[in-house]
Amino acid sequence: MSVRDLIPWGRDNGNQVPSLFRDDDRDPFLSLHREVNRLFDDAFRGFGSGLRSVGSGSAFGAGWPSVEISDTDKEIKVTAEVPGLEEKDIEVLLNDGVLTLKGEKRSESEDNNRQFSERYYGRFERRIPLGVEVKEDQVDAHFKNGVLTVSLPKSEKAQSQVKRIAIKS
Repeated sequence: MSVRDLIPWGRDNGNQVPSLFRDDDRDPFLSLHREVNRLFDDAFRGFGSGLRSVGSGSAFGAGWPSVEISDTDKEIKVTAEVPGLEEKDIEVLLNDGVLTLKGEKRSESEDNNRQFSERYYGRFERRIPLGVEVKEDQVDAHFKNGVLTVSLPKSEKAQSQVKRIAIKS
């Protein structure tokens, strides 16, 4: 293998015009191989995190949308990054102590001339087990600039069950 093989562009018949693809990229079997590898990478990307997505049938993989969960004495706050979506594209459900975020990201255009894309489109569903009782009638959700924030106030019973443990040295 030469250094030239590592460069992702080449020269077309002596012209100085760079090409996006090497000659071997036009091979359909190599393209299929790369696409299958990408699909496996996407499918197994979320396995390293401690937070699992339960029952995710998502085209985005197990970890999309990315979430941040904060837990205080009074509430649980879930923040999800959903860039490119609007408020109408997202549904937030709370059922049996599980917060479910679901929706769909659609392509803005039908560009058949697109040669390469790393963007994701399709339906997603993310389920987050809460583990405590919340005041379902006081749950609040806000959406701004592609960030969804759901505030789930804890019930009095859940707040009283918190037990502080002294650390001894």
